[in-house]
Amino acid sequence: MEDTIFTQRLIQPDTVSLVKQRLPGNEDLFQELAFFFKAFGDATRLKILFALCASPLCVGDLAAVLAMNQSAVSHQLKALSRARLVSARKNGKVVYYRLRHEQVKNLLAQGFEQIRS
Repeated sequence: MEDTIFTQRLIQPDTVSLVKQRLPGNEDLFQELAFFFKAFGDATRLKILFALCASPLCVGDLAAVLAMNQSAVSHQLKALSRARLVSARKNGKVVYYRLRHEQVKNLLAQGFEQIRS
């Protein structure tokens, strides 16, 4: 029914049909993707990700790198962990954070390239 409403107004019906076929039908995938990209929508989280591109770091060291207090860094790390962008590894009493996937470095590099051009 919905298709017949819009069919008469379409400029490129074949293109519209093709695009609709290629869109993932699962709304949950889009919600998950939005949550993933939302993690990149905060300057502090971006700084943390950029720092972790260089090396795994603990909360205290990240706080020193970013000149922030540890609780603020820890709060942002939780958000990045929920978005599955960072992972944690405990070494004795110290927890080290690292990028979960190498592709995060590529996303950051592409983002910087985009704003510089």
